[in-house]
Amino acid sequence: METSETAGEAAATERFEAYRPLLLGLAYRLLGSMWDAEDVVQDAYLRWTSTDRADIREPRAFLITIVSRLALDQLRSARVTREAYTGPWLPEPVATEALGPLDTAELRDTVAYATVHLMERLSPPERAVFVLREAFELPYDEIARVLDTTPANCRQMHHRAGRHLASGRDKFTLSDSEHAELLIRFLDAAQGGDLAGLTDLLTEDVVAWNDGGGKVRAALRPIEGREHVIAFMAGLVARYPFGAARVVDANGAPALALTVDGVEQVVTVSVREGRIDGVYAVLNPDKLGHMAL
Repeated sequence: METSETAGEAAATERFEAYRPLLLGLAYRLLGSMWDAEDVVQDAYLRWTSTDRADIREPRAFLITIVSRLALDQLRSARVTREAYTGPWLPEPVATEALGPLDTAELRDTVAYATVHLMERLSPPERAVFVLREAFELPYDEIARVLDTTPANCRQMHHRAGRHLASGRDKFTLSDSEHAELLIRFLDAAQGGDLAGLTDLLTEDVVAWNDGGGKVRAALRPIEGREHVIAFMAGLVARYPFGAARVVDANGAPALALTVDGVEQVVTVSVREGRIDGVYAVLNPDKLGHMAL
């Protein structure tokens, strides 16, 4: 027979689960890792079930606060680890369906792969302010309570974050079909040795990142500039066999899943004015677990 206590626990769990997708999306935006986001959300669940919920008037605000604070603590410690990472550290690509609600342009933009990558430039508090303001439209006074600071300070951090990110965020929005077509054209040109085609597809200041994490062979530094990226792609094609590629959905946009020399990877691109200005290849197998490859 179910007791009132077990019924209360079941109701608490049911209410939390209704918010879990939103909380996972929040934690991922703050951390760039779904593995870490899941840990943070599970910790928040334990706190939720052990809290006297009678005094909680707004569960959504309460849970956003808890997850944000836990993620900030995690991010501060993670930054030390990422600085010692082998090669460039890239965020974990995640299947779009696992990222929670994407009902607004802001929710989609803040989970876009290039944006999550760019947010590594921000301090942890700046990142939290940017995400909470842009994606979740929290007023500055609520963000100030989350971060234990002042609304004026939050406003300044949001301004700085926007300035840091402005130069790198997409300025030309493609439809999913156009984005997928651009990816296929890029892959076909690279595999076919079409230098003119690649030159037309890439911006002059394009940068390519490869994240092997020391687990698989990958470039240890970002490859900067169109000529160097094209030479790098040509070298890969000449030296290693490419497996069949397919378009998958990652971080709210099409991406490529393919194998190079038998190593699985997910490749995403950022676009500026119709051309590719960033190529992000994640080869570290530890980071591909949320792509269902």
